[in-house]
Amino acid sequence: MSGRAGWLAGAAGVTAVGTAAGVSVARSLRRRVTSDDPHRGEDFELLDADRSSVVTTPDGIPLAVREAGPQNAPLTVVFAHGFCLRMGSFHFQRARLTEQWGDQVRMVFYDQRGHGLSGEAPPETYTVEQLGQDLESVLSVVAPRGPIVLVGHSMGGMTVLSHARQYPQRYPTRVVGAALIASAAEGVSRSPLGEILKNPALEGARFAARYAPKTVHRGRGAARSVIGPVLRAASYGDERISPSVVAFSERMMHDTSITTLVEFLHALEVHDETGGLQVLNKVPTLVACGDRDLLTPMDYSEEMAASLAKSELVIVGGAGHLVQLERPEVIDDALVRLVERATPSKLVALARRVRERVRSNG
Repeated sequence: MSGRAGWLAGAAGVTAVGTAAGVSVARSLRRRVTSDDPHRGEDFELLDADRSSVVTTPDGIPLAVREAGPQNAPLTVVFAHGFCLRMGSFHFQRARLTEQWGDQVRMVFYDQRGHGLSGEAPPETYTVEQLGQDLESVLSVVAPRGPIVLVGHSMGGMTVLSHARQYPQRYPTRVVGAALIASAAEGVSRSPLGEILKNPALEGARFAARYAPKTVHRGRGAARSVIGPVLRAASYGDERISPSVVAFSERMMHDTSITTLVEFLHALEVHDETGGLQVLNKVPTLVACGDRDLLTPMDYSEEMAASLAKSELVIVGGAGHLVQLERPEVIDDALVRLVERATPSKLVALARRVRERVRSNG
């Protein structure tokens, strides 16, 4: 059977299975999502109003960048988002930490290649190693001076590890701290996602993305029917979750192209950035995850934290893979602690204490 024929057959063969899985997951989500929506009316496009720029990578891919906070702030915190998401997945961190840190911190967010407003790229460049190089491009342009703390969620955490492995000279001279949220240092074959990755529909769609791009849309529905229910089910734990937050995360996933989806799925399966852990051992780190994360189960985080001498491990009870959206207050507090540990001058900690005194007196 030819590659194209095999792809079409595999795609057709899993559609029924994927649809059944989708029905099951939809029922599960209906049980979890609360009718009382604390985030009804939330402006999830808050980042769109921030200062914007474009960083062009050496291979010509435009990366969309947003910044909040003074350009001359003593510290820059750079956020790298996860698989099938975009910079908006850090919405709650952007909203709260701007107030928390005031003019002491500049926050930088960007869309990874193939995601959000950033450009599509050749499929063969959709690798974790390339994402580490893209992060270096962003840092070189928007944060050429001063201390930096890196925050990565899911694939973004792998991006941080990849950057550390490839650019160890930046640690701790420039990068003074790092957060790995719901992530893994090597391939996710041990998670439930690993089983899904063996589905022939996904490999067929990947083949089409590389060698028959004009026909890739034919496998779009089949590939999404396989992975979509898994991503939705893994996003949140069993706690009550805002329907508005669920709708926002599902929009981000749906807007991700099929080529980006299948290529980066493969990258998540085969990557090995354990070498980056040795470099991160030089700086204070935060390792955080939900205890009901099906994509990067908490044992991945526990293993990483065990190898990082200066790490704080935060396990969020009842939370799933999108822990920074589901339980943002826990992640926000942990990031504040990380910055206080990582900033030698303690300027950020001082500013926080001053603001708390003002609030308590006022």
